Amino acid sequence: MKVEEEIRDIFSHMRGVIEAYQDIGLGPPPLSADTLRFLSPDQSTNPVLNIRNATQPEDNSDQQIHPASLEGLREHIGNCERCKLHQSRTHLVYGEGSPVAKLVFVGEGPGVDEDLAGRPFVGKSGKLLTKIIEKGMGLTREEVYICNVVKCQPPKNRDPEKDEIEACVPFLKKQLQSINPEVICCLGRVACQALLGSGFKITLERGKWRSYEDIPLMPTFHPAYLLRNPSAKRQVWEDVKMIMKRIGLEVKTNG
Repeated sequence: MKVEEEIRDIFSHMRGVIEAYQDIGLGPPPLSADTLRFLSPDQSTNPVLNIRNATQPEDNSDQQIHPASLEGLREHIGNCERCKLHQSRTHLVYGEGSPVAKLVFVGEGPGVDEDLAGRPFVGKSGKLLTKIIEKGMGLTREEVYICNVVKCQPPKNRDPEKDEIEACVPFLKKQLQSINPEVICCLGRVACQALLGSGFKITLERGKWRSYEDIPLMPTFHPAYLLRNPSAKRQVWEDVKMIMKRIGLEVKTNG
């Protein structure tokens, strides 16, 4: 058998495996992202590699991809170009912290400092959030998980647009699914609306327990809002104390 025929047989077999996975409603088989990209229609100019796209289900929806871990999800996201935010970013800001955290903080999106560092909440807002976590709650950033609705910085720090949120929110939801925390803390209007619906009003509904996929969710103000409105820090501290009680942390009466 010629080498070309052997290669053709190998890819024919892989095609059958991938299509079998799709036929029973599963994501792609456990192949590396590089392998799946190699099998994609981008290589269709080579007749040996001309097979159906195996990287996504038929409806091209990331909602149906089921990575087994945070690391698997990050690999699946890859060098994301699913929305226009990739055009101006420096780094994709995925998230960081414990994969088994009891508490997950969800923000809106990376700012300038985060875009440069490739890490969430490292600028002025991040320093305030870190102070809340460390000095207020008695935890470390490594013990919680911190992420955003969108993973790339919107130009000029504008709000993420609807199509950008729609492209990215499936990954946020799968991060939450993978971690399965005891509590989610949503920071600001955009994060709350992404998980609770567009009708959510942060000024009216913060500080009241909600639920996302049976996980208790506490909506509160974004640290950036607190920098502009220091008087709201007391309200956020009350929200934080409720979170602390829910996850079993001691609340200091003089906090």
